[in-house]
Amino acid sequence: MELSESVKQRILAFQKDEITSAVLYEEIAAMMKNDKNRNVLLEIAQVEREHYATWKHFTGIDIGPSRIKIALFKLLYWIMGETFVIQMFERVEDFGVRELTQITSEIPEANDIILQEEEHENQLITLVDEERLKYVGAMVLGLNDALVELTGMIAGMTFALSGTKIVALTAVITGAAATLSMAASNYLAERAERSSTALKSSFYTGIAYLITVVLLVMPYLILPDSLYITAFTIMIITVILIILFFTFYLSVVQSTSFWSRFKEMAGISLGVAAISFVIGLIAKMFIGVDL
Repeated sequence: MELSESVKQRILAFQKDEITSAVLYEEIAAMMKNDKNRNVLLEIAQVEREHYATWKHFTGIDIGPSRIKIALFKLLYWIMGETFVIQMFERVEDFGVRELTQITSEIPEANDIILQEEEHENQLITLVDEERLKYVGAMVLGLNDALVELTGMIAGMTFALSGTKIVALTAVITGAAATLSMAASNYLAERAERSSTALKSSFYTGIAYLITVVLLVMPYLILPDSLYITAFTIMIITVILIILFFTFYLSVVQSTSFWSRFKEMAGISLGVAAISFVIGLIAKMFIGVDL
């Protein structure tokens, strides 16, 4: 069959994607603990290999997988977990279907592949069964509370005390106490609801809070006392990066809007920091503290 050059190039791209996906699914499946997830991914990998063979029939060329893409998704698997990687797979599959519809007039076989790709999407969605997702609410509680409370406290103390070390000392003490307080409060709230996972829920809340505390205080611990404005600037950038990372994670695993949630979390955290900054300056001026 004679193909136009543009269609042939697209088929070569599809062919590489199919073999890459097949190898990727197989290697991710080998790392999975859940037997159901593993078996479904292996089944999908087999179908991807069949798609590769279909495209090879048109091109007559053997193409190797993209090892960079495979390495990237394996890294994401270790960092972000099964659900994140699976949902990213689903997004890639959706993009592939849209591309395939553009060549169905010239290659009718693409219609069968589209149907199979859409079936893959449904199968991938059913894979989502990861323990950490059951505690997303607890993590959001700890992360958001730490961002709002610590960002505001550090902003106010930075310009009231004008030194990195005393701010770091204050933030560490406050952060440690708040971490224990948040975890305990979450545990008691879950127990009041007769939840059997109260301990795990409080653990996730406390860990999210503690990690946020460490990241926000770090600039003040590292930089010299006189560079408190630099430390404050780095802290604000860190806040934005934390919100960016966590919002992106949630938008993928929960299939929600990224920008609306990002703007909401960033607006609240930075708004509290700005208000606390003003309060710190006013308090320093009226109380007459000069450290």
